[in-house]
Amino acid sequence: MFPLPAPMRHALDAATAAAASGEVPVGAVVMLGDRIVATAANAPRTLHDPTAHAEMLAIRAAAAALGRDRLEDCDLWVTLEPCAMCAGAIAHARIARVYYSAPDPKGGAVEHGPRFFTQPTCHHRPDVYAGIGERESADLLRRFFAERR
Repeated sequence: MFPLPAPMRHALDAATAAAASGEVPVGAVVMLGDRIVATAANAPRTLHDPTAHAEMLAIRAAAAALGRDRLEDCDLWVTLEPCAMCAGAIAHARIARVYYSAPDPKGGAVEHGPRFFTQPTCHHRPDVYAGIGERESADLLRRFFAERR
């Protein structure tokens, strides 16, 4: 077994923190080269904001930190397949590459559902790499939901 890349380890740490605060355990990291620009965890319940997904918060923080709306030289690492809302934000931000851990057959929009980046109306398609840290992320999600049933 290979060690997780550092950005995905940071995203999983953020997801673990989200779970500890009662949020669905998803974490995201925006990288510029080998530098972390932003890290975020899911926070819709905490912030009373249905758009406060980890990806959205990380993209907003990265854009603010870099002082620009286009993140074409940045990569996004996230612990769960992005939903349609987050995929739209990724495309609008012009993120270069998306790395994600676990697939999301119910709510994902990259390899499931609308397959957002394959749609003709999507004007930016990042390179996508799936399955990085899938077991760790899927286990974290399973434990979180099992505790709530």
